[in-house]
Amino acid sequence: MTEMATAPTPQLRAAGTHLLVDLIGASRLDDPALTERVLRECVRVTNATLLYVYVHHFGGAGGVTGIAVLAESHISIHSWPEHDFAAVDIFTCGSTDPEIAIPVLEANFRPKRVTVQWLKRGRSAFTADGRYSKETS
Repeated sequence: MTEMATAPTPQLRAAGTHLLVDLIGASRLDDPALTERVLRECVRVTNATLLYVYVHHFGGAGGVTGIAVLAESHISIHSWPEHDFAAVDIFTCGSTDPEIAIPVLEANFRPKRVTVQWLKRGRSAFTADGRYSKETS
C-alpha cells in the first residue's frame, strides 16, 4: 500500500486593503484647500508614505477631485457638493491602517451618514510569506 501525502494548501494573504467610503449629507465639498489638507492628514494617520498629492477643483460651487499617491497605493476623494456627497477610496498595503482615516473624513466633511465597504484585494495572488501565487488552468 502506498500512502500519498497531500501538499498543504498555502495560506493566502491579501495584496492590500481597499475601503470604499461614501460620505452622505456631507459639507465643505467644494473646498480644494480643505480636500488637500484632509488627504495629507489621512496619509499621516494611516502611517502611509506620501509620494504626490494632486487636487482639481471644477470651479465655482463645483466638486473637487483629489488623490494622494502613496508608496502603499492611494487615497482619493471625489465630491459632488450639489448632492452633499463624496466618494472616498483608501487602498493601502503593508503596515498601514486605512480604517483610522475615517474619523479624519468625518471631522472635516461632517457627513450625516457614512457607509464603508471593506475589501481585501488580491487575496488569491499572494501566499502568506509574500510570494506571488501563480495559478494556471
